[in-house]
Amino acid sequence: MAREVLTVGQVRIHSDGVTRDQAMKEAADMLEAAGAVTGAYYDAMQQRERTVSTYMGNELAIPHGTNETKDAILDSALAVIRYDGGVDWDGEPVTFVIGIAGKGDEHLEILSQIAILFSDDDEVARLKTAGTPEELFALLSSVNES
Repeated sequence: MAREVLTVGQVRIHSDGVTRDQAMKEAADMLEAAGAVTGAYYDAMQQRERTVSTYMGNELAIPHGTNETKDAILDSALAVIRYDGGVDWDGEPVTFVIGIAGKGDEHLEILSQIAILFSDDDEVARLKTAGTPEELFALLSSVNES
């Protein structure tokens, strides 16, 4: 990939919790602000969620659009939000919401990097203790090395 998919400006930490739809909306808005998607991407995320849950386990959800809505993606990027108050993701507890937009097949490599990080319980514990978005970004920066 020619540029970083994650910048410190695309990382947020909230002390409270939100609904699943609010979390998806925030992720979509962050991706749009980063210039990665059009305003139609939130609807694309909702379409995907109606088909299959994007809950991945280990307190992680990765909302993203469908293959039919690829035209809403302008560039590859991530939006990372940690909700310390949690998100009820269709009955599953979520702390981390990572919105993803992948141009072409780039999302597959990005997903691979995220999966590696979140498959390690110690790594997830470290991500949960990061005190600032900058610290959280530093722990997640390996996603830019694909």
